Amino acid sequence: MSSPTRSAPPADHDHGARDHDDDVRRARDHDHAGHSHAGHSHAPASFGRAFAIGATLNIGFVLVETFFGLRANSVALLADAGHNLSDVAGLLIAWGASVLATRGPTRRRTYGLRSTSILAAVVNGVVLMLAIIAIAWEAATRVRAPEAVATGTIAWVAGVGILVNGFTALLFLRGRKQDLNIRGAYLHMVADAAVSAGVVVTGIVISMTGWMWLDTAVSLAIAAIIAFSTWRLLREALDLALNAVPAHVDPSAVEIYLRGLPGVTGVHDLHIWGMSTTDVALTAHLIRPEVCDDDALLIDAAGTLQSRFGISHPTLQIERGHGPHDCHLAPADVI
Repeated sequence: MSSPTRSAPPADHDHGARDHDDDVRRARDHDHAGHSHAGHSHAPASFGRAFAIGATLNIGFVLVETFFGLRANSVALLADAGHNLSDVAGLLIAWGASVLATRGPTRRRTYGLRSTSILAAVVNGVVLMLAIIAIAWEAATRVRAPEAVATGTIAWVAGVGILVNGFTALLFLRGRKQDLNIRGAYLHMVADAAVSAGVVVTGIVISMTGWMWLDTAVSLAIAAIIAFSTWRLLREALDLALNAVPAHVDPSAVEIYLRGLPGVTGVHDLHIWGMSTTDVALTAHLIRPEVCDDDALLIDAAGTLQSRFGISHPTLQIERGHGPHDCHLAPADVI
């Protein structure tokens, strides 16, 4: 795709064009400073402490849960420990990506390292899927031969898990609508708290009924719950990695808005993609036959695209739509 830039104004308006360019830059800087739309935020950078506390608490709990899971001979506890370990890895990966995403642009990487947050989301999804397979495999080996478990140990260890996972989830409550990685951390911690509650109930029921098979059944249920929540996050992360339009942006509504701009008679070569899990970019060619103040249009359009659609990096190219130099990217099937 050609580099999308706006058309240059006539030569006798050079000073006015520079003034307008300054206005564009100031408007964009202002938007970046004050914008709080769900689709555009630098929230991960402000959640470093939450990532650190959450990772530390969960590492400690994984060690406790693994020790007592082996001691109680409970595959349910071991399954939950495996899941929590994958969550620790996820927190660390997301934390690292949030730090890298703050790096400034270079000549080689003109968007900086913002897309590392997308890679982190994909890796987290894959790690969780591998954890699910391990949990299901271990549970399946005990289906035919359920083993005795220490129900009291299961109950109180899982009870600690409710507190740890519940508290960690609260750390990410505020940012869950602003970033895919933070939402993933929040959802997984909430799911972990719910799973731990289920394990507590399992220990109590086994102690009352002697149904040893219930430990295996709960393990498989845990795997199913994790798979359901993980698949949605992994699919969204893969879409971002493949430059799909982010889920919160309606491309049809964006195109309708652009076509309704003053003097615009057509829109083509419209692309919308995620630069990171929080930043959205757009490029488009606008047909505007009449020669008029393009800079004012660009300033207004940039502000509206950001406030209404969460698109923080729009680049609009103005074309007159007539003459011998028709845009070769105009056909809908041309990329």
